[in-house]
Amino acid sequence: MKMLSFTTPERHGYSIKFSALETDLLLLATSQLYGLAGGGTLFLLQHAVEEGRLKEICRFEWSDGLFDVAWCPYANNIAATASGDGSLQIWNSLDNGSDGSLKDVPKKPVMCLKEHKNEVYSIDWSEKWNYHQILSSSWDGSIKLWDCNRQKSVATYHGHTDLIYSAKFSPLVANIFASVDTDGLLNLWNSFDFSGKPLMAITSAHNTEILSMDWSQFDRNVLVTGGADGLIRTWDLRNMRHHIAELFSGEYAVRKLAFSSHKASVLAAANYDFTTRIWDFGVSLDAIEIHEHHTEFVCGLDWSVHHHHLLADCGWDSVGNIFRATSLKD
Repeated sequence: MKMLSFTTPERHGYSIKFSALETDLLLLATSQLYGLAGGGTLFLLQHAVEEGRLKEICRFEWSDGLFDVAWCPYANNIAATASGDGSLQIWNSLDNGSDGSLKDVPKKPVMCLKEHKNEVYSIDWSEKWNYHQILSSSWDGSIKLWDCNRQKSVATYHGHTDLIYSAKFSPLVANIFASVDTDGLLNLWNSFDFSGKPLMAITSAHNTEILSMDWSQFDRNVLVTGGADGLIRTWDLRNMRHHIAELFSGEYAVRKLAFSSHKASVLAAANYDFTTRIWDFGVSLDAIEIHEHHTEFVCGLDWSVHHHHLLADCGWDSVGNIFRATSLKD
């Protein structure tokens, strides 16, 4: 298939996610003025195969920039967003605009969770063993665990002293999550440990800021981190004293990492050098594809769980794309 694009004038892309329940839906979280000021917009998009385009179904407005988005894992019409004002928003009735009528599209989120003191930069709603749990990480140096049915957080975790860029549950190990920050620190946590202290702290996992991390979808022991040094490092939980592999992803920061859900050896990276790169470790430690279809920082990245080797990305150039990694074979 050819690459399909969607433009968001005066809104700069931060996060894009395929639905795990619907084969043709995506969410795109954006901010005005590159997230420095102004509001945010969440776009619900449809991959219209017969029309050969990405089309907008509806949009949701918030008073501050939106930096991340996560679909609810058990309902196809609910999602959560992370905002620059320190709050999380839970939106429902996302499917009300699917028939072309927007009269029932909600103007406000059904719930707003406000405890963080600074920007919430990442949100994760992927804990398979408790679908009501949401994980948020903030520039206030804290991580919070939420129950989506409650207004107050369940737990707060303190193990970082500076900006946290990402926190994410393991898809294969119950209650375990990892987080990374601006000090180059990688922390591992047990969400049931309400002391709020990490299980393990890997100092200087990178010698620069770590902006992104992701877990393997196939190997419970493997995760990757991406730094402002342009390096991607692979880690094995059985021996965290040193990374087990290193990839080069350009001269500038690695903004987002995403393991494929269809092939264990495939990884993609969104980068501040305006590229999206794809690796297949079974073939080479060099990127097998380098896509240069953005003209600004690439910030959001996601693989489709329904369509093999289909990838979405978005960037500060106000463009969201979906395209197929043509080098990968089933």
